[in-house]
Amino acid sequence: MIRQSFKLKPAAAFLGLLLLLLATCAFAAQEGLTKRVRFARGRTTATLKNSVVRGTRDRYIVGARAGQQMTVSITSVERNAVFIIHPPSNDTPEGAEEMPESTDWSGKLPESGDYVIEVGGTRGNATYTLKVTVR
Repeated sequence: MIRQSFKLKPAAAFLGLLLLLLATCAFAAQEGLTKRVRFARGRTTATLKNSVVRGTRDRYIVGARAGQQMTVSITSVERNAVFIIHPPSNDTPEGAEEMPESTDWSGKLPESGDYVIEVGGTRGNATYTLKVTVR
């Protein structure tokens, strides 16, 4: 009887380790995407399609100069995708303070550098199309 319980302990330890590994992989798989936006030659608009898992955020990095006009819009099949824009200094862009999370935004950029557009779902997963224009 003692030998049987001894044999179960390594099996239980292995099972525990396997469950921990699976939980870690599931958590890591739910990290959001981070991607630099690239505009096609001669174009000022980029269209990005993706899905974001509930509880995560995708991040798009857009390089722009002070004085340029940026327009961002998002649509989603489930009508639950929103974005927020973080400027290089992490101040809120002019006009965005009224709607921290929105589906449409347009404004003149106050500074040069990398802006981060963070996309998430308001409820559940979100399959979205994000359009970014910089002129």
